[in-house]
Amino acid sequence: MAHALTLGRRGMGRVWPNPAVGCVIVAGGRVIGRGWTGDGGRPHAETQALAQAGAAARGATAYVTLEPCSHHGKTPPCADALIAAGLACVVVALGDPDPRVAGQGIARLQAAGIEVITGICADQARADHAGFLGRVVHGRPFLTLKLASSFDGRIATATGESKWITGPDARRAVHAQRARHDAVMVGAGTVRADDPALTVRGLGRARQPVRVVVSRKLDLPVESALVRSLDVAPLWLCHGAEAADKDVSAWQERGARTIMCDSTGRQVSADDVMVKLADAGLTRVFCEGGGSLAASLLQADVVNQLVGFSAGLAIGAEGTPAIGALGVEHLKDAPRFELHDHARVGADLMHIWQRA
Repeated sequence: MAHALTLGRRGMGRVWPNPAVGCVIVAGGRVIGRGWTGDGGRPHAETQALAQAGAAARGATAYVTLEPCSHHGKTPPCADALIAAGLACVVVALGDPDPRVAGQGIARLQAAGIEVITGICADQARADHAGFLGRVVHGRPFLTLKLASSFDGRIATATGESKWITGPDARRAVHAQRARHDAVMVGAGTVRADDPALTVRGLGRARQPVRVVVSRKLDLPVESALVRSLDVAPLWLCHGAEAADKDVSAWQERGARTIMCDSTGRQVSADDVMVKLADAGLTRVFCEGGGSLAASLLQADVVNQLVGFSAGLAIGAEGTPAIGALGVEHLKDAPRFELHDHARVGADLMHIWQRA
């Protein structure tokens, strides 16, 4: 099952709205078939592993990181494919809460006389499938908030200079993390200040994530790296009702997708942005700021994971803080996360925190 989970991770950021599933088929103590969810969600992991195993799958055991589907979508049910292949046993890490499955895949296998074992490596599978589970159960994708800052938590000097606070190794690590998410998200201020492309670069022919920009009024520069790269990666714009109809139409004509979201005061509702992105099929979102957007996401309690890159330099109080005002008066009210991992990345420190 650990091997199947490793295979499944290859699909992270590439298979939405489907889960990134891995499957390993074993006969006589030997692996005879392996598979993981294909780009765009198809083919499914089980069918790929069965195709590799061929006739040798009869009487074998399959290890699958999520309950095999039992419904007809764009592909036939994987549960039926496992039954037709004559497997003796199917080991499932985690049940699928999707109402179209929700135990029916396991029940179908058992009705066909196949032994089913569940709960193997369930905690790790739950972590790996957190984005898919969050979208199906809670109607929100898994959200990672990345912050690259000086030792004293600043992301730019008083004059706005920010390139580069962290080194090339940290920036390459960020591109790898972008590739493992369905979408990269920033606020309008970051687009205006940095003119980012938000694409994955330096990692070969990576599947590009959706670029999401949160802009209440859609007051974004037309001549930008985001526009010039529309043929490379999709661009989605989350805006409020305050955006002028002509601006919405202009961005749509350029090829961007516009998504109207609720507003709270002078900001787009972070909670509604997450709901709308989940409705659009996203399961894993990687937010790269800036400070105002980071603060709104933390205030809305929609951040699942913090990834920090800290550099060994100090900018001082006049610099731009990594996170905008949160209105926290008492420590008990501060958003709190638990340390999950840390590592040296080049000259910088990476630290990963999970929602407590």
